[in-house]
Amino acid sequence: MKHSLYLKFILAYIIFGFLSFFTIAVFSSQMTLNYLTEKEAEDLYREANYISSNFVRNYYSDAADSRSLATIHSHFQALDTYLDADIWLMNTDGTVLVNSAGNYSSESATVIEDFDPTDMGSNYYMIGDFYGMFRENTLSVAAPVTYNFKPRGYVLIHLPMSVLTGERDALLNITYMTLLFIFAFSLLVLGVFTFAVYRPLLKITSAARQYAEGNFSYALEIAGEDEIGQLAATLNYMAHELGETDEYQKKFVANISHDFRSPLTSIKGYVEAILDGTIPAEMQEKYLKIVLMETERLNKLTSGLLTLNSFDTKKNRLDITDFDINAVIKDTVSSFEGRCTARHISMELLFDARQQFVSADMGKIQQVMYNLLDNAIKFSPDNSVITIETTLRHEKVFISVKDQGIGIPRESMKKIWERFYKTDTSRGKDKKGTGLGLSIVKEIIASHGEHINAISTEGVGTEFIFTLPRVHTEEE
Repeated sequence: MKHSLYLKFILAYIIFGFLSFFTIAVFSSQMTLNYLTEKEAEDLYREANYISSNFVRNYYSDAADSRSLATIHSHFQALDTYLDADIWLMNTDGTVLVNSAGNYSSESATVIEDFDPTDMGSNYYMIGDFYGMFRENTLSVAAPVTYNFKPRGYVLIHLPMSVLTGERDALLNITYMTLLFIFAFSLLVLGVFTFAVYRPLLKITSAARQYAEGNFSYALEIAGEDEIGQLAATLNYMAHELGETDEYQKKFVANISHDFRSPLTSIKGYVEAILDGTIPAEMQEKYLKIVLMETERLNKLTSGLLTLNSFDTKKNRLDITDFDINAVIKDTVSSFEGRCTARHISMELLFDARQQFVSADMGKIQQVMYNLLDNAIKFSPDNSVITIETTLRHEKVFISVKDQGIGIPRESMKKIWERFYKTDTSRGKDKKGTGLGLSIVKEIIASHGEHINAISTEGVGTEFIFTLPRVHTEEE
């Protein structure tokens, strides 16, 4: 069924070819014969007039005798060989005086009693057996012989129609051969089209059906640098990306289920233990704080998902303003003062200018700085230094956050931007983390049309660097 349209096209094309041959055989054949008849009749009529004027008229001007007719007969026989036609001299009463097809005899003249020159009507020729004188259709042309302004006889030239049909068939054979060659060549083009376009399109259709059914591992094997090959390569790439997206979605659901189930299980267990009296009253405050911590973790996880969803649906709108990035960094650093003091972690600020104005969404960039600093503090040892640096290069402000923490393994560097990814595969060390912080950072920087990179060495530390467009101030 899926091939029916193409098969119908092939069948219609073949029928068109046969109809073309049929049309030529029926209509063109008759038109060609009519054209040849008209042309040959015109030529023969002109020849008959020439014969009448140059060879026959003198016969009627003098006394008719056998010697004159014998001379005319010899001329007619010579012209018969040249014209390949019978030439007659006939009186107005239908008596055939000279016939180039036979020997001359003055005693045996043929008389056509029914001859009437008006039977030709306005034409100068007729087609038929000429009053029963021929066994086949013959083209007969008659030119009058006039003397003293009176018709004295007729010069007739008879050409078998088989000669004209032979010429027609020869011409049509050339036409048939040309049409057959064109038809065969078009079939060759159709074959090339089938192998070069139609069959690849069938494969592409089959592949699209497989992808629609969720089989993204289906390989579309079409090679080539043309448009079909590029389309196949694009579909293969699309299938690969869809397959990865499908795997990512499954992993995403598994991760979010894990991250929601763990705190909910803890909250449910502790609340039930408090209610049934398993946990004594003097210990309830401790476990209620754990419940509060898990609740905050769920709230943070939900907020992170909503933030990422706002970027995914492209509903998030940036509020672009000009602001001093150095001031934003100082404000963000001050919010971590308590945590840093408790662990004896110091923040080192290195600015290449007192003020550095950039164009961005200040609230979103403050969130980026918060997530990066939170990450740096989380994985930094006590008594270490975190360095925040801003540098101007080529109208771009480079912001760097560098810690002296545990570092990121080489095999994990490409995955740190994935949602819910944590370098600790057991997901047990970082109880407060959601695995969404760096994903949010990546999305915010990408939405500004900028870039962020990470450089890390295990046991040495990690540095995150992102860029923002610089803004010139009036003082500059």
